[in-house]
Amino acid sequence: MNENNNHRMPKMWEALLTLAFLVAMLAIGIMVYGVDPHVPMFVGTMGAALMALRLGYKWQEVEQAMFSGINKAMQSIIILAIIGILIGVWLDAGTVPAMIYYGLKILKPSIFFIATLLICSITSLATGTSWGTIGTMGVALMGIGYGLGMSPGMTAGAILSGAYFGDKMSPLSDTTNLAPAMAGTDVMTHVKFMILPTAIVYGISIVFFGVLGVMQYHGGAADMSKVEELQEALTNMFNINPVLLLPPVVVIVAVACKMPAIPGITLGIVTGALVGLICQPDCNLGTLFSCGMNGYVCETGIYEIDELLNSGGLMSMMFSISMTIIAMMFGGIMEDSHQLEVIVNKLTGLAKRPASLVALTEATCVASNALMPEQYISIVVPGRMYAEEYKKRGLAPQCLSNALESAGTVSSCLIPWNTCGVFILGTLGIGVSTYAPWAIFNWLMPIAAIAMAFMGITVADANGVRYIKLKKAGAAVKGDQ
Repeated sequence: MNENNNHRMPKMWEALLTLAFLVAMLAIGIMVYGVDPHVPMFVGTMGAALMALRLGYKWQEVEQAMFSGINKAMQSIIILAIIGILIGVWLDAGTVPAMIYYGLKILKPSIFFIATLLICSITSLATGTSWGTIGTMGVALMGIGYGLGMSPGMTAGAILSGAYFGDKMSPLSDTTNLAPAMAGTDVMTHVKFMILPTAIVYGISIVFFGVLGVMQYHGGAADMSKVEELQEALTNMFNINPVLLLPPVVVIVAVACKMPAIPGITLGIVTGALVGLICQPDCNLGTLFSCGMNGYVCETGIYEIDELLNSGGLMSMMFSISMTIIAMMFGGIMEDSHQLEVIVNKLTGLAKRPASLVALTEATCVASNALMPEQYISIVVPGRMYAEEYKKRGLAPQCLSNALESAGTVSSCLIPWNTCGVFILGTLGIGVSTYAPWAIFNWLMPIAAIAMAFMGITVADANGVRYIKLKKAGAAVKGDQ
């Protein structure tokens, strides 16, 4: 918004009133009526617009602020659309089914928890959805765990650790694209920055579930009929072979070679289409176009397979795209009318060091998951709150996006009244109090990210150089002197 004499800075109570109105609308919509967050978010945006008018801004300026907010997320909106196409194409080509098929091959009773963690990680990485993984592979693995006499809470903990690891790290995930959009960076830079801290926590999780597996499994015959049923269904539908794993390898190589996100993902679509045309007799240009638009559709009669594979397509991403657009309308008004500024200035006064700012960001994400019980909102609101502060302090935007994912994405399932906690209870039949102690990746990730911030691992300067490297080189670190 253009500054003029008719504008004034909001008072603290005015900015908090706008935020409280948003919280109230989301709480009523999600918790009371069980609706999606989009319309409550739009009503909250109307509240922000009214407050901006009260502060002396003209409607044309408020409208321009909304457009400005949306424009900041335009790259991520485009990437979300392309990813929808990619998932549909990879499903039709057999790439996603092949990843799941080979993942199921590692399931052995003696390493049940580790195998569960890895299978759910592979599935979530391949599909980009924690909910889809929990509702399909998670349900199947819970049944197998009961048959093996494994603790339901431990089994659910392994399922969630794997599902949210993939949700956090997969470039196909909506949250993995939403976080960098809020922070002001691109998805590939975001993913690369997350690799080191996430790998450390994931490694601890593997060791943890390995020890649990040894303690829980006492030998004996295991009923693996469900696994065999799933594998047979996949081989009946697709010509499964290792060549189908080429498309994700191509995307990974593109990331390693620092190719921009849009051409890198598009290359994955092209590779997937070519592999599908070669390997799948039922795959042709028409099915690829259709699946790219509307997603893959199958009716095998096996619940887990149908739920997992009936997904993808450009239209499947409209939920996330529309959520991003409305959230950025709210963020744009809050930023340009300085309502976020007065709130953030008060909060950041408590965070003198860069690492303290990361800790404050993660605490805000967890609070958002509790007060505005929706995973997307816990990324959107803190992201727009702190983006400018990170920039002012000379910190890379991927520091913020990593903090958003390390707390907002993974902590949502640890709050009983959050939409994620409710979904898991309804899907796996287990409440938060039962599985939370064993969902080690989910509760350890935010703690470890804060600890690693003070070590300089999850904090980087504007050039993307981690503070730990600057300290080793003997360079001065802004804010830590």
